[in-house]
Amino acid sequence: MKRLFLLLATLFFTSYVFAGNDPCDPNSYMGTDSERIAQALDSASKSGGLVRIPPRKPDELADRTYWLLDSAILLRANTTLILENCTLKLSDACRDNFIRSANCGIGIEKVEPIENVHIVGIGSVRLEGADRPRATGDSGKTLGERTYGTDAGKEGESQKGDWRNIGVLLANVSNFSVENISIINAHAWSMSLEKCSFGAVRNIRFESIEQRTIDGESVKTLNVDGLDLRKGCHNITIDGITGTTGDDLVACTAIGAGGKIGGVLESTEVSDFSPEDELDIHDVSIHNVIGYAAGGHQIVRLLNASGIKIYRVIIDGVIDTSPEGVVDRATIRIGDANPAWGGVTPLGDTYGIIVTNVQSQSRQAVLIAGSLVDSSITNVVNYHPDVTGVGFESGEENVKNVRIDPFINVGAER
Repeated sequence: MKRLFLLLATLFFTSYVFAGNDPCDPNSYMGTDSERIAQALDSASKSGGLVRIPPRKPDELADRTYWLLDSAILLRANTTLILENCTLKLSDACRDNFIRSANCGIGIEKVEPIENVHIVGIGSVRLEGADRPRATGDSGKTLGERTYGTDAGKEGESQKGDWRNIGVLLANVSNFSVENISIINAHAWSMSLEKCSFGAVRNIRFESIEQRTIDGESVKTLNVDGLDLRKGCHNITIDGITGTTGDDLVACTAIGAGGKIGGVLESTEVSDFSPEDELDIHDVSIHNVIGYAAGGHQIVRLLNASGIKIYRVIIDGVIDTSPEGVVDRATIRIGDANPAWGGVTPLGDTYGIIVTNVQSQSRQAVLIAGSLVDSSITNVVNYHPDVTGVGFESGEENVKNVRIDPFINVGAER
């Protein structure tokens, strides 16, 4: 009798799913698109953590096949989000991320660790920014002054950019992966990882530039980086980053010491940071980066300050695809001499950096702008006719025990 009951239950569930009523498919629910996705995620949390988002089925509410988000998709621990040949688009009413780990957000002062969060794209998957974003840029930008935002001048709304402008935001997540998605017209950084570890980011395409046309007017949307690893990230593999961003395509930025609570809107970081936290960025491998920064910034950037270290990083395979008329500051930039970023780091704070297999059209193939020790720079082809390949912005006295092979300077006209 028990076996018969299980057989009948299985047959009922199978017919239910094939009828388009998969409880882990948001098409099976009613409400706004964000509400439907939230209901599917809630159901998935009770049945293994796997949720699938296919194209939206047109219905009486809207005759469209893309999902329109009014708020972020929140991923709990032990969740796998399958995005299958679908488009997720932020609505003009949304001032939030596309996707965020559920352990962080407004008012969450302590971001507790979670694990096993995976975002997997199948086929063509697009995450698109709003047609008229409420806010763009990072927390240092005022809306309506240097960067676009329809919230500019509105009473009761923050007049600065913040972490809600980031496309995909994971905080304090271990054992994670993000793969095979495209992010278009992000409101700030396309993807940011804070205090994340033991994970992978693979096959991601970015298409975001600083200058956009909105309602026939040319406007600035600043700080549109691609992928940023922030303080406390370690044991992470990045492989297959392509496309165009207004700012840095890939960046590891560990700046600003501890002493910050989480969940505040005056920051581009959602996490809390205390001096006791591990804040260094280390054991990161970056492979197969093909693209350019349309705003003339860097393709790969390493930046640390305030006593935070960056070490044991491999950068292997970077191709600068800048078109005619675009010349980036550097294909790879290590450190910074600018006091606004903390100035030149002490010798030993940035070490074990392996840079190899680089093709550059930038003003500098590799720019050592801060300090660097115990590292290697090899196999670099420089196509820019006016530079010699490697630059020492802070002086060669801040570079110790670094192997720099002779560059191949092609010197071709651009």
